Order: sequence, then C-alpha cells, then structure tokens
Amino acid sequence: MGELNTEPAIDAPDDLYAELLAMHEGLSKEESDAANARLILILMNQIADREMLRQAMAAARTPGTV
Repeated sequence: MGELNTEPAIDAPDDLYAELLAMHEGLSKEESDAANARLILILMNQIADREMLRQAMAAARTPGTV
C-alpha cells in the first residue's frame, strides 16, 4: 500500500481533459452521469487497492486537491 499521489502526473493533461469532454458529447445528463459512474468503476477496478481508493475518495471530497 502506498501514499496517494495528488501531484500532476499525466502527460498532456489538457488533451486528456478534452478527450474526457468528448466522451460526453451527445449524451443526456443521465447518460453522462452513467458514463462517469462506469468510468470510475473501471478505474477503481484497475487500481484494485482498497486503501488507495479510500484515500482517493477522501481527496475527491476536498476541492483543489488535484
């Protein structure tokens, strides 16, 4: 188990953000929310470290963490 990294670590984050926004194009609010939920569950499964996920959920509740 490691420490949660909240420092920027993504190459070309603006490009990735644009891809995330594009994922939602043409979706209703409900479809967009469902796509976000599925994406979160897929990424949580990829991480698979329950303590790391708990740290991430706690950090997500704090504006400006990342």
